[in-house]
Amino acid sequence: MKSNKRIKRSTEREFALQVIFAYEFSGDNWENQLALLEENAHITGTRFVRKHLELYHQYKEIIDREIIQKLHNWDFTRLAVVDKIILRMAVNELLYFKDIPPEVTLNEAIELAKKFSTEKSDKFINGILDAIVTKLNREGRIKKSGRGLVSNITSG
Repeated sequence: MKSNKRIKRSTEREFALQVIFAYEFSGDNWENQLALLEENAHITGTRFVRKHLELYHQYKEIIDREIIQKLHNWDFTRLAVVDKIILRMAVNELLYFKDIPPEVTLNEAIELAKKFSTEKSDKFINGILDAIVTKLNREGRIKKSGRGLVSNITSG
């Protein structure tokens, strides 16, 4: 961080999205893309951003399988790149960020879609993520812990 003030998680998510977008198009590794973007950004690779990038890269195939299972009448390869990244980031959080409530993950994904994608992407992403949360919850794969994690989504 360039200053000591706390960076909002939504800002960190936006930065992670930008790094992943650059990584997806460059063919370079995410560490190099992070370094390049840090040079020009007001935010650096915080612990949260780095965790997102590492897990995204490590579990991308698993994450993609979760998404593909819920894409009815859609071809995964034809999804808008930004939508695909937002979905991947959200599933990444659902599965591997134990301290983030599912509602927060879904809300943040919808906000990213509103800000960075098409007019209808927020509704599309919301529908896919709702289906994924329901499936993961049914399978007992959403495991959250910490203060304030009583959830309406995970109780169903």
